[in-house]
Amino acid sequence: MMTLKRGVPARHVLAIYWRTWFAQIRSIVEYPADLWVMASAGAVWNILQFAFLAVLFANVPDVAGWGYHEMLMLSGLLSIAGGCNALFWDGAWSTGGFVIKGDIDYRITRPAPVIVQVGSSHIGMQSIGEVVFGAAMLVYGWIGAGIGLAAAPIGVLAVVCAGIIQSALVTALCAVNFWIKGQASIFAFLLIELQGNAMKMPLGIFPSGVRLVAMFLVPVAFINFVPVAVLTGHQSAWWLLGVPAAVLGSVLLAVGVYRLGLRAYDSAGH
Repeated sequence: MMTLKRGVPARHVLAIYWRTWFAQIRSIVEYPADLWVMASAGAVWNILQFAFLAVLFANVPDVAGWGYHEMLMLSGLLSIAGGCNALFWDGAWSTGGFVIKGDIDYRITRPAPVIVQVGSSHIGMQSIGEVVFGAAMLVYGWIGAGIGLAAAPIGVLAVVCAGIIQSALVTALCAVNFWIKGQASIFAFLLIELQGNAMKMPLGIFPSGVRLVAMFLVPVAFINFVPVAVLTGHQSAWWLLGVPAAVLGSVLLAVGVYRLGLRAYDSAGH
């Protein structure tokens, strides 16, 4: 049985993370054609979402009281969250592969948390298009919804917290592969599917059970719905307190599940 190393200074962990991340960046820029193809793929998805909303609101005035620009903010913030996950923590998706191939063994011997080594081991190049066009949708929606610059700190907080919650939830669900052996992180893909189908729309159009799950069980609503609802006046400002709480809860969940997984891990040769 193998356990997670403890007592590693936070500064050392951050230094290892950024060194690994910048090494990935240097590797990516050596192949500019691949970079632009993948970045374009991420951008195309956001362009299609932009077109979908334009067509939708050409035929209906609002969706559950939400207007066109407010819906753009929902989609934009969700895209930024997914892009940040791919840009800064895409390696978490490789957890299943590392477990099957025994690559976790190598990382356990290093003086840094395994979760940090795995998370920083890959960068999703499509993230560039997702972040850039997601930000464009968010800003365009922000201006169109008439939100002033005074709310900009809330917007910055929302973007940072969205990326952390998204990455933490993906990490926790990918860690299930310590027990359910497989390359694909099925539960993490289900999370992305849930977000793609539900979180680009106001939660008010869904049954109460779905709203409860999205708010409290798997707090995906705090990634984009709650911040945008507060900014646009659909919910009270008190709901913003739930955003850092969701960050803390998601990070603790990810770390806890990964630690349990590492304790259950017995190498690929057993």
